[in-house]
Amino acid sequence: MHLITSLAALPDPLRGSVIAIGNFDGVHLGHRALLAAGRKIAQDKDVPFGVLTFEPHPRKLFRPDDPPFRITPPILKYRQLESCGVDFTVSLEFDWDFASQSADAFVKNVLQLGLGPAHIIIGHDFRFGQLRKGDADTIRSAGLDVTQFAQANNHAGEKYSSTAIRQSLRGGDLDAANGMLGWDWEIEGVIVRGDRRGHELGYPTANFPLSDVLHPAYGVYATLIRIEGENIWRAAATNIGIRPMFELKLGQVEAHILDFEDRDIYGKNLQVRPVKRLRGEAKFETLDALIAQIEADCRQVRQILV
Repeated sequence: MHLITSLAALPDPLRGSVIAIGNFDGVHLGHRALLAAGRKIAQDKDVPFGVLTFEPHPRKLFRPDDPPFRITPPILKYRQLESCGVDFTVSLEFDWDFASQSADAFVKNVLQLGLGPAHIIIGHDFRFGQLRKGDADTIRSAGLDVTQFAQANNHAGEKYSSTAIRQSLRGGDLDAANGMLGWDWEIEGVIVRGDRRGHELGYPTANFPLSDVLHPAYGVYATLIRIEGENIWRAAATNIGIRPMFELKLGQVEAHILDFEDRDIYGKNLQVRPVKRLRGEAKFETLDALIAQIEADCRQVRQILV
């Protein structure tokens, strides 16, 4: 999939494509239904299928003090979009200048002059431009073809929403979150050198900070992990949180990889796929009690994943 970060960089062969517009945080089953519809229109027209999205997420600009909420940071979002058959993604910078343009200016500068789409597809609640005044009728009035996709629901009539997925992840309900996503949620980051507490306890870990990624329910998880450069997923007992025993200031991921040879993996990207939450974080009276619990956690991970 081609990733394009400015309209000026759009190759001429991609003008006249079918374009789906949205934030697509989570690329959940509702998004996937919309993307499938857009891909079908593109196939019928025999043109490429692209996505127009925005970074950072507008909520980050308008509500900067909110706690981390992103289900899919950019690299993961692009990967999921590609898995949906998207040929290219145009990811535009969402800053105050962009946010303050009128709906008509967005249609003219971004859509007509920038993308020149053959067809546009948007979600049922998509709005754009200053004060969110633009909608499907604004696009149609400019002479562009647009399909507004209806709200997608599951078999029980419940709507798919990024908000509901965030709530499930923050509650530690991975099955519910993954059921709405349509894929197994994961987080990733660059492995950094920690305080080496794990080494001292006999259970070394690969660590990275949670940063702007949504923080799931803190605790210990059975996880599958993949190290940059490898094609295999390994089992790991992973603590996600602040380690109350040692009072970390910021949430982080600490994965003890089972049956892993000791080698330098600092600086490599680590994908972590939580499979099951084993327990919440806890503060232990002694280091021996902590070690005993880690041993029990690793045994449980083996039962689940190995």
